[in-house]
Amino acid sequence: MENTKTIRVTGRGQIRVKPDTTRITLTLGDSYPEYDEALRHSAQDTDQLKELLGSYGLDGEELKTLSFQVDPQYEGYKKNGVFKQKLTGYKFRHVMKVEFASDNDRLGKILYALANCPAKPEFWISYTVKDPEAAKHELLDKAVRDAMDKAAVLSAAAGVKLKEIRSIDYSWGEVDLEIRPMNRAVCAAPRGMSAAEEDGSYALNIEPDDIQVSDSVTVVWNMEEP
Repeated sequence: MENTKTIRVTGRGQIRVKPDTTRITLTLGDSYPEYDEALRHSAQDTDQLKELLGSYGLDGEELKTLSFQVDPQYEGYKKNGVFKQKLTGYKFRHVMKVEFASDNDRLGKILYALANCPAKPEFWISYTVKDPEAAKHELLDKAVRDAMDKAAVLSAAAGVKLKEIRSIDYSWGEVDLEIRPMNRAVCAAPRGMSAAEEDGSYALNIEPDDIQVSDSVTVVWNMEEP
């Protein structure tokens, strides 16, 4: 087997996927003198967000935590010519996400409510797909088929015959199935959005572009020489 001739081909797959799911990433954060006070306010602000989203048909369990931390805050000062630090409090930072089927009317109402929420969350809007695994499988299928087509052309040109597949090498890297039309966080009315005060919503007309992703697979075949 060690002396068997092989051919190694890298195939590339590329697909365009229409996003069907809206993702709002939210960040809560503030500083307080005591650690337990920071935790208490974090819990209160999170409950406030859950209640707000619940009024638009989103269950509290759909608000998923991406990261949470409470960090000590220090202030520098000089004493007798020596630089020192003193503890001034604690700052919490809670990053979450919520997803729902894309609907500009619903999104406009949620954004209006978030912009006027007493907890003052920062938020980002992005778009993704409900079934990312199906998109990833299609991408891999195209990559393998591309490798097979290239191998067939190369082997025919070289006058050799492909035999069984010896190995398939795939990195299993993360495929980013997300598009972000807003590249920074907002905590008030996003620019370009007009508020309809009587409806408590923003008039939105967002049509996200297709998500373009690509990936590669390397396939090694044993080959039979003439």
